[in-house]
Amino acid sequence: MNPDMLSRMQEQLQKAQQELEERVAVGTAGGGAVKIEITGGMKVQSLKIEPEVIDSDDVGMLEDLVTAAVNEALTQVQEFQMGQLGGLTGGMDLSALGLPGLGGPPGGGTGGGTPPMNRAARRQKR
Repeated sequence: MNPDMLSRMQEQLQKAQQELEERVAVGTAGGGAVKIEITGGMKVQSLKIEPEVIDSDDVGMLEDLVTAAVNEALTQVQEFQMGQLGGLTGGMDLSALGLPGLGGPPGGGTGGGTPPMNRAARRQKR
């Protein structure tokens, strides 16, 4: 690989990384009662919780709502990463690497099926 090509690829990678870090994913749960914003650089930018979902007798429900919102936002961040990386790799399939965020199954596992439903999600379905 010639030095000019390598230099261009490094510049593209840096630009893509900067663009990714500027993007913000928003995850919500409980009909918007819990909202989290996470940057493409995996930093929590904000977390908002509506007072009506704070129940000292049922902390587990609030924990489930926060978890659901975080997971939703992280899924979006992973999609951001896939889009950025896909543009840089020319659409090559990176799933064989088995790395999260690189075309492998979420969490780097074997994938398949849907995640177990948490308590907050079960309540929302009622």
